[in-house]
Amino acid sequence: MNRKVLTLAALLLLLPSSGFAQGDTPARIKSRTELVVVPVTVKDAKGNLVPDVRRDEFRIFEDGVEQQIALFSAEVFPLSAVVLIDNDLPLKTADQVQRSLMAIAAGFSSSDEVALTKYADFPEPVLDFTTNNDKVFTQLKRMRLGSNFPGEGSAPMTAGPKINEQSVKPGVPNVGGTKQPAVTTSLTDAVYAAGELLRDRGRDRRKIIFLISDGANGKNRMTYEDTIQLLLSGDISVYAIVVGPAVPLLKRESNLLVKYAIATGGDYFYASKQRDLERLYSKVAEQARTQYTLAYVPHGSESKKDYHSIEVRIRRPSLDLLARQGYYTSAAH
Repeated sequence: MNRKVLTLAALLLLLPSSGFAQGDTPARIKSRTELVVVPVTVKDAKGNLVPDVRRDEFRIFEDGVEQQIALFSAEVFPLSAVVLIDNDLPLKTADQVQRSLMAIAAGFSSSDEVALTKYADFPEPVLDFTTNNDKVFTQLKRMRLGSNFPGEGSAPMTAGPKINEQSVKPGVPNVGGTKQPAVTTSLTDAVYAAGELLRDRGRDRRKIIFLISDGANGKNRMTYEDTIQLLLSGDISVYAIVVGPAVPLLKRESNLLVKYAIATGGDYFYASKQRDLERLYSKVAEQARTQYTLAYVPHGSESKKDYHSIEVRIRRPSLDLLARQGYYTSAAH
């Protein structure tokens, strides 16, 4: 699927037959009508998923104009996921992620399809899409972070630069103020490559990038704008687990991982310990597959525009919503 605007026939393939609210039938919508599909996550003040929101509690706006919700579903969807792992982390952080990797497999079910990729200065595919969770577990068990240089497993080759005998991440500010070497990690290129893997996966799945990184980003071939267009036109959400003790000190609005998550309707989490990582892996997968699905026929906005903003609201107070901020009517170039 490389367009965000779907025909009714495509949407009916996407929505399970049991997913219509009471009284809704496909016959109410004229065939060949174009629909915009918007997955929405709803959380309470404690961050827990809210499972009982009704269709009439949602409101949706395109380019500031309120739209009528044509179809609604609260069904659970299987996932198409690319697990994208930063392979250029500081030594201590890389060790924590390394020891947690096998727990990722536990977050996926037999109905999900999963691909594995790690990246530093370029993406490195590890496993193509598979529904065999044993294969995912085995590859995660075999994966060795820091192995993008010759001398895999050798401390001098994998530990990276040090300041005052402390391992540091290139390009991330040091507490002591010492300037570090330029960042070589190509985060944006890696996200773009993961998006290319996902955009043509089945319409009956939620498509997500499961990203584990400290957010460092160096020189890239693709731009942030190119990547966001690919993700939005490909129906792909980013769920980021931000690792490393220094990352929460960075401003939220300048954190690239956070920007990707918010723009695509995904989510982001911070983890500084191995047990936090293991807990979050299952939480991310469950949240991604457990979303409300809203669909509407656009009206009142400028039809000739390529990009349209989306805002979802809810009538019930004290709830937080996660939904993508817009869509493209054309495919990414």
